[in-house]
Amino acid sequence: MSNWKDFFANYPLWRRRWFYPLISVVVALSLCLSTPLPGRAIDLFPLLFQGVQVLQLSNISPRQEADLGKQINQEILSSKVRLYRNPEINRYVKQIGRRLADNSDRPNLSYTFQIVEDDAINAFATLGGYVYVHTGLIKTADNEAELASVLAHEIGHIGGKHLVNQMRQKAIASGIATAAGLNRNAAVGIGVDLALNRPRSRQDEFDADKRGLRTLTRTGYAQSAMVSFMQKLLTKGSVPTFLSTHPATSDRIDSLKRAINSQPSNGSYGLDNAAYKANIRVLARS
Repeated sequence: MSNWKDFFANYPLWRRRWFYPLISVVVALSLCLSTPLPGRAIDLFPLLFQGVQVLQLSNISPRQEADLGKQINQEILSSKVRLYRNPEINRYVKQIGRRLADNSDRPNLSYTFQIVEDDAINAFATLGGYVYVHTGLIKTADNEAELASVLAHEIGHIGGKHLVNQMRQKAIASGIATAAGLNRNAAVGIGVDLALNRPRSRQDEFDADKRGLRTLTRTGYAQSAMVSFMQKLLTKGSVPTFLSTHPATSDRIDSLKRAINSQPSNGSYGLDNAAYKANIRVLARS
């Protein structure tokens, strides 16, 4: 063949369909490699994996975490749980949650507080500010401070990025994490499973308690509520979901007591039982 024009004219059509994109990639790579940027190393991963949903959980950005949390939330709501829709109760819980979030370790996240219609005494959190609390737990709390203590604890998990770390460990152990990172769909699946079915580690629980107590104190709620709620649940005879998936409860109570005793009293804000029952009266009748 005398020239490139003749070559392409005689080249089979089905081969040309993939040959042109290949040439484009080669040209793009050559331009990147031949045009160094001062003070910056060339990262080929964004180019090579452009358009592929890959995450590096070890260095996930707040925006990526929020996006992933949104996807996990959509998956949870599509088939896993049913939300409680009463606007009055939802507004009340969101008000408490937002006050706590503003005083948390990560106040810049856009938090989402949702009520799960379930009599189990449980609460959990995922990524990017998504917090869930069961109707059974709201009805079991005696006052606003006790409910706030649970929300603060779950916010503490988000502050410590505990689920992100668990997801990374799970992906590595399962052999599905690559050098480039973790496929987003796989990450969503792992996140849903860990949020709903797997207990946090002992270390994560102590850290969430510490962060939660700090948030509770900054917001002005009585610190004693965090202890009283745990103690009350342990005396119910059978350990509720909220504590059965959270190990070392007695040790956690002792640690919280020591932390509370080492600082000035935060008063009794949020301990009005009658006011709380009035606020959740619609839920209490169901």
